[in-house]
Amino acid sequence: MTDYVQVLTTAASEQEARQICDTLVENRLAACVQVAGPVSSTYRWQGKVEREQEWQCLAKTETRLYSEVEAVIRGIHSYDEPEIVAIPILAGSPGYLAWISDSVGE
Repeated sequence: MTDYVQVLTTAASEQEARQICDTLVENRLAACVQVAGPVSSTYRWQGKVEREQEWQCLAKTETRLYSEVEAVIRGIHSYDEPEIVAIPILAGSPGYLAWISDSVGE
């Protein structure tokens, strides 16, 4: 397991995405959260193919904080089952990874 992850989620609105970003960064659960969008998502939900505009959030954090990050996202998110996935950061510049560590936690 790596020490760092990028947590990906999508939100139904830019406002919801910004609330997720602000909460994660203000609570030192993520060093940085980028919002991209709108993005076009096509997915199957409850037996039907759906197509929606969403805003994608990419949060950089330490692996040890994943559970707390997920809890915050679930607490804000409007979806019944939001996309929340952690992608391991296998390598990165030492300075950037140190900045993540300095920005999160205590």
